[in-house]
Amino acid sequence: MSNHTTDEVTVRRAPKIPAFIFAGAALGAIVTLVVTSLFPVDPAVGFGALFAYFALYGITGGVVLGALVGIVIDRVSSRRAKTVTVERSEGES
Repeated sequence: MSNHTTDEVTVRRAPKIPAFIFAGAALGAIVTLVVTSLFPVDPAVGFGALFAYFALYGITGGVVLGALVGIVIDRVSSRRAKTVTVERSEGES
């Protein structure tokens, strides 16, 4: 004899937050590279060291920005969530 139960569940599309974080970090590194190359380099320091120093700030800012964008998109997707009724049956095997 099978047993049928019904439940209300919420269905929504949730973004993958780590993807936004990695994309923000990459964008932060690219923006740091562009901005660093726009200004003259101190010969005593060199371009690589200067870029690495500013990349600490650029990548961190990109990670924070990416995480915030992911959280905002997650909030929007939770508002568009739909509640549906599902039926579960447990039968004899």
